[in-house]
Amino acid sequence: MTSMPASVPSRATCSAEEWRLREELAACYRLIAHFRMSDLIFTHISLRLPGPQHHFLINPYGLMFDEISASSLVKIDLAGQPLEPTPYKVNPAGFVIHSAIHAAREDARCVLHTHTRAGCAVAAQACGLLPLNQMSMEFYGRIGYHDYEGIALSFDEQQRLVRDLGGHAALMLRNHGLLTVGESVPQAFLRMYYLEKACDIQLAAQAGGELVIPSEAVCRRTERQFNEPLRPPLDGELSDPDANDLAWQALLRLLERIAPGYKD
Repeated sequence: MTSMPASVPSRATCSAEEWRLREELAACYRLIAHFRMSDLIFTHISLRLPGPQHHFLINPYGLMFDEISASSLVKIDLAGQPLEPTPYKVNPAGFVIHSAIHAAREDARCVLHTHTRAGCAVAAQACGLLPLNQMSMEFYGRIGYHDYEGIALSFDEQQRLVRDLGGHAALMLRNHGLLTVGESVPQAFLRMYYLEKACDIQLAAQAGGELVIPSEAVCRRTERQFNEPLRPPLDGELSDPDANDLAWQALLRLLERIAPGYKD
């Protein structure tokens, strides 16, 4: 995971598709910073590029998330080697976690990991994520749990990370933090945004008195409504297949107002 001589990719040196994906991932980093889900230079978001090689983009180790732009992202292979000149290194723990998931899950094109206050607090609770609110029900039966083994610097831990994530959309890293995956950057980001909110609400609800938990049938129905938006609607029911795309476009408009430099 050594850096190469200083240089940066540009719109002129990348394919149109890679540059589009670089902008999308850089936008995600800026949004994580904006919504206060970053942890100084630590934690990481990665995006696998098209092709059979499983090359992926990840943050330059040492930059704050609100500094990251399309050109500063580092492209590495599954061995952690940079694939183009870069002045930056890659977070070793980020490489261990993200390379394992990208190698194992074809659908996990984007992998997003955070150390937020609410996420770490719920990750320290034996009960894990409870179906206490509408946001948490998106993850009903769709979140795995991985026991804490120390800072993720060991390749031996990779197989257990992959096992515990399984086919889920999210992973709660016990005593550590949260992780979401998605077929796209917007999907992984929106999953993390609402998983974080679900954890925050859980802590507030637990402090407020006796909890009300909906029935299993309601929880399962709500999970399907979130995760199967293209399903034929039942009689008397509407569907909302455009919700995530509309939300992501609104988020990009927000960035255009507050941090347009993510495209550089």
